[in-house]
Amino acid sequence: MSNPARTLVLVDGSSFLYRAFHALPPLTNSREEPTGAVLGVANMLRKLLSAYPGAHIGVVFDAPGRTFRDDLFEAYKSHRPPMPDALRAQVEPLHAVIRAMGLPLLIETGVEADDVIGSLAVRAAAAGYDVIISTGDKDMAQLVSDRITLENTMTDTRLDREGVIAKFGVPPERIVDYLTLVGDTADNIPGVPKVGPKTAAKWLQDHGSLDELVARAGTVAGKVGENLRASLGQIPLSRQLATIRCDLELPLTPDQLGCAPPDLAELRAWLTRLEFHSWLRQLEADGDPAPAAPRSGIETRHACVLTEADLERWLARLAAAELFAFDTETTSLDYMQADIVGVSFAMTAGEAAYVPLAHDYPGRPEQLSRDAVLARLRPLLEDPRRAKVGQNLKYDAHVLANHGIALRGIRHDTMLQSYVLNSTASRHDMDSLARHYLGHTTITYEDVAGKGAKQMPFAAVEIADATAYAAEDADITLRLHQHLWPRLEAEAELKRVYETLEIPLVPVLTRIERTGVLVDVFKLAAQSRELEQRLQDIEQAAHEVAGGAFNLGSPKQIQAVLYDQLQLPVLKKTPKGQPSTDESVLAELAEHYDLPRLILDYRSVAKLRSTYTEKLPQQINPRTGRVHTSYHQAVAATGRLSSSDPNLQNIPVRTAEGRRIRQAFVAPSGHRILAADYSQIELRIMAHFSGDASLRAAFAAGTDVHRHTAADVFSVAPEAVTADQRRSAKAINFGLIYGMSAFGLARQLGIDRGLAQEYIDIYFRRYPGVKAFMDQSRETARARGYVETLLGRRLYVPDIHSRNAQSRQYAERTAINAPMQGTAADIIKSAMIAVDGWIQSSDCGVRMIMQVHDELVFEVAEDALERATESIRGLMAEAVSLSVPLAVDIGAGANWDEAH
Repeated sequence: MSNPARTLVLVDGSSFLYRAFHALPPLTNSREEPTGAVLGVANMLRKLLSAYPGAHIGVVFDAPGRTFRDDLFEAYKSHRPPMPDALRAQVEPLHAVIRAMGLPLLIETGVEADDVIGSLAVRAAAAGYDVIISTGDKDMAQLVSDRITLENTMTDTRLDREGVIAKFGVPPERIVDYLTLVGDTADNIPGVPKVGPKTAAKWLQDHGSLDELVARAGTVAGKVGENLRASLGQIPLSRQLATIRCDLELPLTPDQLGCAPPDLAELRAWLTRLEFHSWLRQLEADGDPAPAAPRSGIETRHACVLTEADLERWLARLAAAELFAFDTETTSLDYMQADIVGVSFAMTAGEAAYVPLAHDYPGRPEQLSRDAVLARLRPLLEDPRRAKVGQNLKYDAHVLANHGIALRGIRHDTMLQSYVLNSTASRHDMDSLARHYLGHTTITYEDVAGKGAKQMPFAAVEIADATAYAAEDADITLRLHQHLWPRLEAEAELKRVYETLEIPLVPVLTRIERTGVLVDVFKLAAQSRELEQRLQDIEQAAHEVAGGAFNLGSPKQIQAVLYDQLQLPVLKKTPKGQPSTDESVLAELAEHYDLPRLILDYRSVAKLRSTYTEKLPQQINPRTGRVHTSYHQAVAATGRLSSSDPNLQNIPVRTAEGRRIRQAFVAPSGHRILAADYSQIELRIMAHFSGDASLRAAFAAGTDVHRHTAADVFSVAPEAVTADQRRSAKAINFGLIYGMSAFGLARQLGIDRGLAQEYIDIYFRRYPGVKAFMDQSRETARARGYVETLLGRRLYVPDIHSRNAQSRQYAERTAINAPMQGTAADIIKSAMIAVDGWIQSSDCGVRMIMQVHDELVFEVAEDALERATESIRGLMAEAVSLSVPLAVDIGAGANWDEAH
């Protein structure tokens, strides 16, 4: 953050009040008084105060009654429904809480909150302040400048000048012109009929401003041009209504906006009435409720263990603890390469110890022997009865394994607790969790080790600084557990997901990662040469089509060839107004022109070569001779695993080049690669959720469900279904799961929109259970703010009540497909745990080496192949119980590609 003393945060309280009311569940206290919107806005304010400690701040609300815009236009906002009673009842309590927090509250009659914010922002920017406007209102984009940015605290997004251009297609100084053309249905500001965002942006890009457009209105062709000319009379009024005033005389100046000390008695009184118990407990625990304090009152008493006597005392405390937090400080983020520099632990909140073991800098104090300390810790760390909690303990398990210690007793992981509670509420790293749940800003790695090129290895950090950093990590991890675990315990289904899926999966993933995958470097080298030749061939073909040489890796040269030389239609422009060459544009052009298709082919092949055939050999661990990916449990909102370094999820399976790369993933001598893949798992989950009799019958009979769907949709006998009809049915089956519209289906199948809608209508008539399930999913999401998987994982859809139609429609699609994707993720995780249990308990000659989407990949001794195939198929098919059978396709071969 810039200088806090010259930073001003302006909060659009009215915007967030409405958003919190519609986005959060309808919370009430024991007296049935609504409280959800108060809690949502107050938490947002506390988050801002934590993010911008010491900054000037003002919270602005609309005043009741008419404004100057109502006098200008009687119909202004006239169609808006009155404020719901449950929201009106929360306005005064929210204002009272804000005042008790010590925050300036601004409510000016006769104008809107936007005008107050605009006047303060412009005045502050002129005085040298950096201004952050916290809002979800698109109209505020007109205020953005070099010193003014928008920040949506509810979605964690920021909008600077380039962001405004990227989002709207016009710069901030043209936003009023843009809003004048588009209009605003929410405020009842009339725009030009049939002029949407794309047309408005294009007009302003072409003409420079609304005034220039109006001057040349006679040159605008088509029906939309007629609408423009018919609207010329009302454009000045629309522009005046859309313009935020920035010239108000206000009772407070930016210099006078600041956080006063909170009124503790008043704040406690309101929190007690509203029954915000968690906030009350935090006040009591911290002794200082001021959320603007950068460290939030949390302090860690840290001990640095440098003597045998100190170590003995801490070991005794660890041995007596029911649970302790544990963390390692290391030489590398690469878990296969990392060595321990020190370890930290905590048993009670507020107190932690750090044991430095391998710090190396001039004048360092003498440290205990790393080998000796780890030997003393080994019995505790390897004892499964000694409960441990950590933050991403899988990494620490790997690091300990590098030193010959097998970490057991992983009882809790705060990263996974947060992830299961709400996968989208926050990032799940410790620093983010501390800010989000504890209101605490932690000591960062950069604070002690420096940044960028000057960043030093942790071993070079002075022990005093390292102790404060590492001990805090252990303490905050323990505090997070104490905060998060009761919330999980209170939700039986979430607790079950955490205890039966996510925590048991940690050692499974550790073993998979540690085993790694054998790759054939010679095969990769040969493939790399072939891909290089393929790139040259594509390049030559592209030059022939273009009529001359150009650099296929240069967007600027591609732009010149496509649009200046070949005069291809411009479908989209960059934020700077240049014709776009991004992938979506090229894909659309490729349907009609050869050169865009060749450029896409070139990009695809180049990415395969750089990401896999060239990079994979560099990622081989010199000690094991294998590639070791990292699987991430707390990234995808749906519960699916992701992988990195290398990303094994993104190797294409539908292209010849992608399949060839899979040929380089090989089995060692005497073994085979076995790949086990769930067949049509999401469609089977849909059949289970929807209860649709026809869909269930198709799976129960073991028929080809795409052929079955094609027969129903196209009214033909199953044996008469053509390949094209089956392909269309497959697109319908999978497309509807992902909420595909008639427009999207029409594009995919190359048919007109009317026919695509007819296919969808027929599908829903034949499968009414599917339609009912989709409708119910949307309603559930609207009522509760989330949907659930079969096993109870909760998937939040915060935009389900968004006033933005595009955001709301995306949330509705998510409400339909997230239960399917999330259930598929839960099923494959259940299968991994079951299969790993069988592998660990038997001498079966099997090692699990990869998880990719709905597929598990194994190395199997050749003489164990038949038994392994039977056991793995059974364990995966029985991972969960559905009303339709789970089918598992299994193949084996000398390499991953052959196994398919």
